[in-house]
Amino acid sequence: MAHFARRILLLSLSALVLAACSSVPLPKQAEAPQRVFYPEAPELPRVQLLATFTGERDFAPQRSGFATFVAGEAKTQEMQQVYGVALADGKLYAVDTKGASIAIFDLAQQQFSVFTGSGAGRLKNPINITVDSDGTKYITDTSRDQVLLYDRDNKYLGAYGETGQFRPVDVAVAGERLYVVDILHHQVQVLNKRSGALLFKFGKAGSEPGQLYHPTNIAFGPNGDVFITDTSNFRVQRYTAEGKYLRAYGQVGDRPGSFARPKGVAVDREGRVYVSDAAFQNVQVFEDNGRLLMAFGQPKQGEGMSLPAGVAIDYDHVPLFARYAAPNFKIDYLVIVASQIAPNKVEVFGFGKMVGADYNAPAAGAKSR
Repeated sequence: MAHFARRILLLSLSALVLAACSSVPLPKQAEAPQRVFYPEAPELPRVQLLATFTGERDFAPQRSGFATFVAGEAKTQEMQQVYGVALADGKLYAVDTKGASIAIFDLAQQQFSVFTGSGAGRLKNPINITVDSDGTKYITDTSRDQVLLYDRDNKYLGAYGETGQFRPVDVAVAGERLYVVDILHHQVQVLNKRSGALLFKFGKAGSEPGQLYHPTNIAFGPNGDVFITDTSNFRVQRYTAEGKYLRAYGQVGDRPGSFARPKGVAVDREGRVYVSDAAFQNVQVFEDNGRLLMAFGQPKQGEGMSLPAGVAIDYDHVPLFARYAAPNFKIDYLVIVASQIAPNKVEVFGFGKMVGADYNAPAAGAKSR
């Protein structure tokens, strides 16, 4: 009887192993999350929440209840406090400031990995990331007070920033220039992308037009204009590529179109400006001329954005997320938002329209155009 019992147990465990090996890794979002749209009905939707990311479990194989009972809960690595995000070459990059690392979600291969660097290229307190067209990664590190460079394969290439030069919190590439947001000196330093040599600076401490106080994030508009989140002045400021002040978006306040703690900024191909606010827990969208269009992402029942930070716009990876769109909702591009403390550290939204709907009709409302 004991021999028979042992044989039954071995057969059960063997079947369990085979079942686990045959599981196909799927991202968590493949489980058809509840569809959330902005703005809410009766207005026509322009933004849909498509997918969320937290860590390794997003690509983990599904386990049966019996497997969990026998082997216990599987331990997976999760992001702790995300600030910057980027999407490039089929990979989602999320800067985990508390974890001193970059979480990498390979969307095509359904694989998760964590990059910390090593030796001279070790990350200490990364904040933001941008990925150039050749795959070079530029990561701002506020403990090292440097911009760190890595190639397509995450090999360390070097660092820009001498002692006392800047405290970089964000970085963006435009041609052969590297624009570095310096929160310490309340300015933007423009470097030669190849050598790191300083080309020029713009902005200085103050609250007058063109002056900055604790700038945090940067984005480029479709015509090359530079958008800077001027956090402690509660606005986003717009400059030419040479640093000439053009205009501002928003002001301090608690009404729509105002800011309390603006952080991330992004600009789409139509010139619409997206600004996350860590106090309002949302992203506000402005027309090129400064008129508020809509807001999305307010937390509901403990979910949604919480201290949102980095915002990114992406057109190249729409096909990877199109299957999560609601029927007849056509996605034009993606909006990726990082939350510092929310359960879902990164949320991917689709900006688009319902096929066949008349967005110019009066019933659609001005904010849905």
